[in-house]
Amino acid sequence: MSTPEHSPLGKTTVYADRYDPSLLFPIPREQKRIEIGVIEPLPFGGVDIWNAYELSWLDARGKPQVALAEFRVPAASPHIIESKSFKLYLNGFSQEKIGTPALHDTLVRDLSAAAGAPVSVTLSAPTAGGHAITDLSGALLDDLPLDIDDYGPPNAGYLSANHNATPVEETLLSHLLRSNCPVTGQPDWGSVQIAYRGAPIDHAGLLRYLVSFRTHNEFHEQCVERIFVDLMARCAPERLAVYARYTRRGGLDINPFRSTDPAAEPANLRGARQ
Repeated sequence: MSTPEHSPLGKTTVYADRYDPSLLFPIPREQKRIEIGVIEPLPFGGVDIWNAYELSWLDARGKPQVALAEFRVPAASPHIIESKSFKLYLNGFSQEKIGTPALHDTLVRDLSAAAGAPVSVTLSAPTAGGHAITDLSGALLDDLPLDIDDYGPPNAGYLSANHNATPVEETLLSHLLRSNCPVTGQPDWGSVQIAYRGAPIDHAGLLRYLVSFRTHNEFHEQCVERIFVDLMARCAPERLAVYARYTRRGGLDINPFRSTDPAAEPANLRGARQ
């Protein structure tokens, strides 16, 4: 079975320290996409960027090696990979003797098979450059003086745009995104960047909408797709990109990106909370 309740989430787990690709638990994207009205062809392109901070293995002489890993899972893949199973799988390399090129190729093969589409893998030394903290850009919504008392479920009724006004091109940012794991109920904290061109979106309504995810139970990727679909339906921008950077749990962070431009891919920025 590949539904969340059959995953390792929320269950007592023995942490294997040997390589085992069967630990990976794929979950179909289709059911949640049908729920929000997404059918083929997809109305967006994009990618899910995963960062792993707890990857270690043994070299040929038995000496431990460590690396930071970036994984890019295409939004068009039929499956997401459940995050605890991903962590268990990565931990399985901790006592394996394997060369770095072979490790890279193994990760590509196994993760692509689980996702059902090619997954790119980049390994880098923890001392390498390019890991500096760089927060998402955009006009911050969080300081708007609002009284808010709606914390879920997500309420797209807050979203609106002024179609009588001159179109604008702007990037908006909030650090107030919070949702919950649909299996364990654990909170997921994130920052979200919304870049669009079109009729001006009401900022106060957008912030109220984002806060209304606060008690909602859904995986990261599904939340971002819901935001994208609701903005397109209620505000009809000419162009839209939604990028969420979530805080890490268990040595992994997940950062979904969805865009009307099927070729767009974001930089892998590491925020202050990551």
